Amino acid sequence: MVATGPDGRQAAKIVVENLNLFYGNLQALRDVYLRVPSRAITALIGPSGCGKTTFLRTLNRLNDLIDGVRISGKVLLDGQDIYDAATDVTSLRRRVGMVFQKPNPFPMSIYDNVAYGPRIHGLRQRRLLDEIVEKSLRRAALWEEVKDRLRGPAVGLSGGQQQRLCIARLLAVQPEVILMDEPSSALDPVSTLRIEELIRELKEEYTIVIVTHNMQQAARVSDVTAFFLNGEIIEYDATEVVFTRPRDPRTEAYITGRFG
Repeated sequence: MVATGPDGRQAAKIVVENLNLFYGNLQALRDVYLRVPSRAITALIGPSGCGKTTFLRTLNRLNDLIDGVRISGKVLLDGQDIYDAATDVTSLRRRVGMVFQKPNPFPMSIYDNVAYGPRIHGLRQRRLLDEIVEKSLRRAALWEEVKDRLRGPAVGLSGGQQQRLCIARLLAVQPEVILMDEPSSALDPVSTLRIEELIRELKEEYTIVIVTHNMQQAARVSDVTAFFLNGEIIEYDATEVVFTRPRDPRTEAYITGRFG
C-alpha cells in the first residue's frame, strides 16, 4: 500500500519505497511506502507481531545484525539510500540513533555514559566533554536531578531517569533522527509523562519515529501515525485524522480496541 502521508508538500527526512523484509522464508514487511516528515513525531501503531518494530529497525539497519534477513526496496535518508553498498553503517547509526524499550545504561558512571559516544568518535578534551555531557543531560531534562552525582553509577538511577540518561547518551553524538521502540512501556505513569514531554520538546530539533502500543500516547505525542497490520501499512495520516476519522475499518477496529 502506498502511504505518502498527510501532506505531500512537507519536507521528508526519510522516504521508504517498496520495502520488503524476510526472516528466512517468513515475510515480515510487505511493499511498505512511507514518508517520514522532518522535525515531527511519527507514531507506528499496530498489534504485536505486525512489523512495526522490524520496520523501525530498518531505518538504521539494525536488522543487519540478524542472520537470515533479506531486504529489498529503498530507505532514503536525505535522498541517499542507506542500503547502498557504499553506506558507512557506523556513520548511519550516529545520524539515526535508537532508544530501546528497556533502559540500557552502561555499567559505568552517569558522566561516562553520556561521554561514551563522543569518546568513541575521538573526542578527548575534558572541557568539551564536560560541555557535551551537561548540554545533553539538560536536553534530556535530567541535569538538575544528577548534576551532583555525575560520578555515581548510572544503574543507581530510577527507571525513568535511566531512560532519560539513554536519551542523553544518544543526544551526545548529535543524531538527526531518533528512533524509539516503546520507550516508556517499562515505566510508571509519572515517568511516562516525563518521557512524553521530553519527546515533544525534542521534535523542535530532531525527526522522531516512535513505536507504541499505547493509543493514548500515540494520540498525545505524535503528529502523524502509521497503522501496521500483518507487515503492511493499512493507514497513514495526520494523527488527528487516524484517531477520529480513519478511512479503513480495520484502523477503527484497532484503535477502538476490538482487536490487538
